[in-house]
Amino acid sequence: MTLVVLTGKIYARKSSYDSDSSSLTVSASDKVLVPGTQSDGPSSSTDQLDVPDTTTEEPQVIDCLEAEVSWKHREILGVDYDFEVVVLNVDDLTMEDDVEVKDKIVPPSQLTNDDDNKALVEEASGPLKGTSSTTKVETKEIKKSIPPPGVGQRIYEIDPSLNGYRQHLEYRYEQYKRLREEIDKFEGGLEMFSRGFENFGFTRSATGITYREWAPGAKSASLIGDFNNWNPNADVMTRNEFGVWEVFLPNNADGSPAIPHGSRVKIRMDTPSGIKDSIPAWIKFSVQAPGEIPYNGIYYDPPEEEKYIFQHPQPNRPKSLRIYEAHVGMSSTEPIINTYANFRDEVLPRIKRLGYNAVQIMAIQEHSYYASFGYHVTNFFAPSSRCGTPDELKSLIDKAHELGLLVLMDIVHSHASNNTLDGINMFDGTDSHYFHSGSRGYHWMWDSRLFNYGSWEVLRFLLSNARWWLEEFKFDGFRFDGVTSMMYTHHGLQS
Repeated sequence: MTLVVLTGKIYARKSSYDSDSSSLTVSASDKVLVPGTQSDGPSSSTDQLDVPDTTTEEPQVIDCLEAEVSWKHREILGVDYDFEVVVLNVDDLTMEDDVEVKDKIVPPSQLTNDDDNKALVEEASGPLKGTSSTTKVETKEIKKSIPPPGVGQRIYEIDPSLNGYRQHLEYRYEQYKRLREEIDKFEGGLEMFSRGFENFGFTRSATGITYREWAPGAKSASLIGDFNNWNPNADVMTRNEFGVWEVFLPNNADGSPAIPHGSRVKIRMDTPSGIKDSIPAWIKFSVQAPGEIPYNGIYYDPPEEEKYIFQHPQPNRPKSLRIYEAHVGMSSTEPIINTYANFRDEVLPRIKRLGYNAVQIMAIQEHSYYASFGYHVTNFFAPSSRCGTPDELKSLIDKAHELGLLVLMDIVHSHASNNTLDGINMFDGTDSHYFHSGSRGYHWMWDSRLFNYGSWEVLRFLLSNARWWLEEFKFDGFRFDGVTSMMYTHHGLQS
């Protein structure tokens, strides 16, 4: 297997609930709290760590080159291991001050929180690293523009052997440029197009919470959860001409949000396949309660004093990468599912001492089937709750940055879990919502669904997903899983 590292370059279910159901709560500093359980207490402090800086910028021989999951395990599962890792530095971006951006087709949400902490640029063909937001380092917000496509000729200078495929490559590149022009025309550019998480899912303003969901196949929709005793008639959603459903929940009389942080939520839809309750596609957290099979979507919006604040800037791009691949849940020496906090306190220092300058983390996106090693994703914007809360994951990443380690995310955009109870498969009751219909949308070896990359809203979903992990969690780059399956209709399984 060859690890390709690209540095500094851009390449293109139905559940019923009792009205007296107990609320599920989440603590940003404790473990996930589910009905009838108690927390084991806060995680240990990272301030007690004192790890010597042993990393140099020059390549060195590393003993004990470790991976928490062997490649043989992947072969048994039939997991494609072709991939690329992309690490980009903000200094490589073309920047322009005070760039005006056109309005989007979908009305912007009334989001007001965290606006000042968001990086402002993402290239659709590869993840970009934005400026870090910290309490120890002053950062200046700069408006940046994504440069238009070039002429597409330098690739032949880099690899002359591609000249024999010039006609087809240039045809493909023209299709890319056409799509970029349409995104610029109708969405105000990739900068706005890749910020779907600011409009879809749950967004909160000073006056209330807005929930939006793209589900064109649904005949009706309503938001249900602990907050309204799972009453489908309480918060009925309206549909626009693009198949986007929306509902606004004003604040309570005391000013508190209508949906409490940590409470369960789902969207009930009347679909061509019948009535179904689904976890919102853009959900930021989901958990599996003891004794239950399907996961529950969790409204995750901790109070400001409980939100994790990054303390350390993202490291500069090193001259060379020495990557330690790890699976947080499998990283403990004990027969347990390890936590983000334990990985932060126990594993990261060891990675540092061994001389690595980057850690690539598997199974970050929520996946119902643990034995999939994280590759059958059900909730794309939610960190796996088996290991802790989103804020605990942020603490892990921040500690890695303190140690000078880049953090790469093993991101899965090549396929998705075929679960219909807690995943996005047949979300709106149709076979062709996020995926191709029929056999084209099914990977027979992986038993999973294949995205329709030609769909406008699927592109928005996936590009915004990549940007979410970069900006909200400060990941430094990605390892894209199953690239071969994304590129070829035979998915690398046939000649």
